Amino acid sequence: MSERGVVVDKPYTRLSQKQIELIDKTSLELLENPGILCFHEESVSLLEKAGASVKATREGEHEAWWVSIPPKVVKKALETVPSKITLGARNPENRVVLDAKGTRVHFGSGSETNYWLEVEPETFSSKKDGHERVFPVIKRKRGSLEYLCRSAHLGEQLENLDFFIRNVNVQDDDITTDNKDVNIFFASLNNITKPVVGGIADYDQLEKVVAMAEIIAGGKEELVKNPIVSFITSVIKSPLQVVAETAEKLVSIARLNLPVVISTSPQGGSTAPIDEMGMVAQVNAEALTGIVINQLANPGAPVIYGAVPVRARMDDLHDMYGVPEFCHYTMACAQMARYYQVPCYSTSGVGDAKVPGIQASVEKMFTYTAVPMAAPDLVHYAFGLLDKTQTFSPDQAVLDNHQIGMAKFLYRESGIKEEEADRTKKMIQEVMNSPYRMYARYARKMLRRGDIFAGFPFEGESEDQDQTLLKVNERLKELEAREPQYLSEEVCNRIFKEVPGLLPRLNPYSK
Repeated sequence: MSERGVVVDKPYTRLSQKQIELIDKTSLELLENPGILCFHEESVSLLEKAGASVKATREGEHEAWWVSIPPKVVKKALETVPSKITLGARNPENRVVLDAKGTRVHFGSGSETNYWLEVEPETFSSKKDGHERVFPVIKRKRGSLEYLCRSAHLGEQLENLDFFIRNVNVQDDDITTDNKDVNIFFASLNNITKPVVGGIADYDQLEKVVAMAEIIAGGKEELVKNPIVSFITSVIKSPLQVVAETAEKLVSIARLNLPVVISTSPQGGSTAPIDEMGMVAQVNAEALTGIVINQLANPGAPVIYGAVPVRARMDDLHDMYGVPEFCHYTMACAQMARYYQVPCYSTSGVGDAKVPGIQASVEKMFTYTAVPMAAPDLVHYAFGLLDKTQTFSPDQAVLDNHQIGMAKFLYRESGIKEEEADRTKKMIQEVMNSPYRMYARYARKMLRRGDIFAGFPFEGESEDQDQTLLKVNERLKELEAREPQYLSEEVCNRIFKEVPGLLPRLNPYSK
């Protein structure tokens, strides 16, 4: 099995060992006092049986419980968490191995955006001189199943995308609460052979999605060995509240023995402290809460420490991703996950800008070069996101794919090695004894071997116009024109026969 992703040489350690231990101590104290406010009775029962103190209360019309979790309960649960987890894939070569003791980083898509940004080149004439120029015209469209299929197919072609989280919120007229989950998971699985990760909107749909995955994988046991679907649960409502329906999903997924992300996403300045100490301590406490419930439901179940902290704009309380604090939060959380030897799910590549351009590129490259240097196992939101997490742009995804390639090159280990010294001396001696004293032929060899970066592929020929987006759009069309790697006709027909709720128009083999 080949390994996707990139190894980060000498990960950046923002926190010292003393600071890590301080965060750990503070988080554990928070889980004891004030504890968590839990709305899920079974989770409360599991925690109480493990040694937590429980006090019943009410929140409006809802039953709830204050749960004080002692440190020994958390530490015992952490002992059973596997440090190594495999995210399966239709193509075994695309499997992703997460190792909390390693430093390999994997990049993926993410966020169920409401809008799809379509770029259409159009020709315009200058009123001054009549000179014609082609400009990219951007059109914003509502998300649909068609766009989700297109984004999954594009993800299959992008060499730096290692796993796929749906990035389009489908809003078709024939999509309802009762059929949304099965259709979006099928649309993803049918168009990409890489790991598919996602949340379940309706608990009642979990069984259908798993049944579909079992058909594709070849059975229940085969799915556990090759989990072609993994799940995300936002089980925590910040600050420190366990959501009933999501906790129900978390417990069920744990007992299915399938990988699940505990995703906690507080907003600094509103639902979490804005300072780094306060934010990281709370995120850590929330992630540990989900991990403990998961392990109490099924010790040894594959679980992932998910940290997606953001910062609030203090004028309107909207999210801010393109700020330094965002990197501080996420890098520190990646270190905490490694401290507990739990695989980590992190974030980079979100642009606050609404359209592709200079602002988007600066914000994205800033987080691409910072956050992955802390070596989280998974980095989601990395492809095509704009306007926080409201818009997906396939053109931006193509550009991001190249920018991630540049960042991955940056993470490489140093080439300064003892064994290189003799080669270097020989090369310089040969050049100095030549009539031209040029290194071009040596550089070309390195370029062909991939030892040096090839450069930016979207340069335009115009001297008075930035043609980057036009070139990116040409590349997008080339990628989208490639033949989709659909599931086999036999598998598709069996899925449509046995899994209720699927829309016939999604079957590529339907007459």
